[in-house]
Formats: sequence, C-alpha cells, structure tokens
Amino acid sequence: MLAFFARSVAYGVFVALGLLLTIPSLKTGQLISHSGLNAPEQNAPILSYNYAVRRASPGVVNIYTRRFSDKNRLQLNAEGLGSGVIMTETGYIVTNYHVVAQADQIIVALQDGRISTAQLIGKDQRTDLAVVKVELDNLPVIPFNNEYNPAVGDIVLAIGNPYNLGQTTTFGIISATGRPGMSFNQRQDFLQTDAAINKGNSGGALVNSQGELVGINTASFQQGTDIDTYGISFAIPYPLTIKVMRKLIADGRVIRGYIGVEGREVNQVMARLLNVDQLSGVLVSAISKNSPASNAGIEINDLIVEINGTPISNFRYALDIVADTRPGMKLPFKVIRQGKSQEIMVTIGEDPVL
Repeated sequence: MLAFFARSVAYGVFVALGLLLTIPSLKTGQLISHSGLNAPEQNAPILSYNYAVRRASPGVVNIYTRRFSDKNRLQLNAEGLGSGVIMTETGYIVTNYHVVAQADQIIVALQDGRISTAQLIGKDQRTDLAVVKVELDNLPVIPFNNEYNPAVGDIVLAIGNPYNLGQTTTFGIISATGRPGMSFNQRQDFLQTDAAINKGNSGGALVNSQGELVGINTASFQQGTDIDTYGISFAIPYPLTIKVMRKLIADGRVIRGYIGVEGREVNQVMARLLNVDQLSGVLVSAISKNSPASNAGIEINDLIVEINGTPISNFRYALDIVADTRPGMKLPFKVIRQGKSQEIMVTIGEDPVL
C-alpha cells in the first residue's frame, strides 16, 4: 500500500514538472483564459470612443415641436421629438423633414443648456431633410471631413435624443452603402448601419471614430415595415446633406431638374440587340407625356451615353446630373438610335413637387 502511494506521488510530481516546462506562464501565476489568450495586464489601456463623442456631441441638439390646438388656436400642444446637427456658426441646423414638417413652433435645446426657438428655413420631403436656424452666438459646429469616404465595416456612432431620455450615443458599423430610398419615392443612396436609431434619434448625427459627421440619422427599417427587425438603420450621407442644405438656404426648397424618362443600364445582351458596341449608358424604357425629353425628341430605346459631354454609366448618375441642373437650361444629350449616334438638345424642366 505504501509503495503504491509513493508511486502515485512520484507520478504527480513528474506531471507537474512537465506542465511547468511546457507552459512557463504557470510559474508566475499568469491567468489563462478558456480561449487560450492571456488576460489583459492590470494597466492595459481601455479601448474607448470618448474622444469622438466629446468632439461631436456638443454639435448635436434636441428638437421639440409644438402645434396649435384644433380647438384653441392660441394654445400650443407638444407634438414631436427629434434631434438636429449644428452645421454652421451662423446657426443653421439640419434635421429630418418628418421631425418638423407639421410643426407650428420649433424649439432647439443645446447640450450646454441653452434653449431657443428656431425658424424653419426650408424642408425637402424627398430626401427627408430640413433646415432650421437659431439666433445664438458661439455655436459648437460638428466636425466635418470632406475627404472621408464611408466604407462597409467602418465604426460609426449615432448621437441623438431617443425617447427624450437625453443625449445618447449608440455604437455600430456601416453595414452597407448605396442603399436606395426606403420611402417618399427617394432615389438617393443611404448609408445602412447597425447602430441603434430609435424615436427621437431622427435628425441626429452619425459620426466616425474621429467624431466627424458621416450622415444624418433618418430611420430604422422596422419603423416602415411590419417585420420584426433589429440592427438595420439608415442615414443620409454627408455629401447629400450639404448639397440639400445649401439649396434650402438659397431657395427655401430644393429645385430639381427634370426630363421625364425612366431607364435602365445596358448589358451585353442589350448592346447586341441595339447593334452597338457601347456597354455603358442608359436605355430609355419610358417617357412621360409632354415632358422635356418627349418635347425634345428623345424616344424609347434610345441609348443615352453622354449628358453635356459627361459619359453616363448608370441611370442614377444621369438623374443626378439632370437634378442638379437649373430648370430652363439646355443640355446636349448624346444618344445612339438604331446604331447611329446623334445629339439632342433638351431644355430641362422642373421636377414636380411631391
């Protein structure tokens, strides 16, 4: 019995020596996680986006709207809740169209405690953007970076006032770019993110890890559907926001050019049927009656390859060129019809108001 016990002890010591030789970290008592990774050292730095939040959050405001009572036109009732982003030192703030569309009074609350009524400068339902203005000094403008190009996988933070809880920051990544409009017949591209965007976040800022504006938060997918979804939210890209903001400040509305065509991109099969070598352009599939395109002589199955000397790669790009042209201007359209190239001058009309 004693010999058996001695053999057991000797075997245990032998195994322990083997473990110490093969796993040196056991000598110092260093912890090993179940995944085989060393636990962080006691003074290891903590990963944080505090800098981005501190940099961007002062430029995000809470927006409250009120409407006159139907029974008493002198009485204002609380109506809506949203967020906004301070874009200029002179007081221009961008928010969502649906936040202020029906408002009789707009109140803006800054993060430094100041509160002010705001004037509605203009609104655009198609992009779900609006601009309001406050008369305050020393406004904290949100940081911009015109060189930043959002990409799938980029870390983003959504800053706003969900459910009137006070300013809140949620975290996620850009999960897709170039998403088409989800409502209002929008054609522009959206950024898709899994950062939580709830009621009250609308009109707030989507920023990158440096606190620079990436887009204006506009909607969650589940708000417009009966599907129970999570992690699918949308933001209006910064370049489009700036473009629309400038138009609203200049004209009080967005004036868009219009020619009245529908089209689709060409592929190899279409090119063969049209007897053309051109593999880029827009094939006209429909034309509105009495539209600028119809009046100019553009026909169904025409292949639009250039507008004002600019090669056309897809239908959305063609729409952008037309939309950015002031109504009344004439643009040359290069089209291929029955294998032959020709130029057609089109007088740009104004896009019908929604």
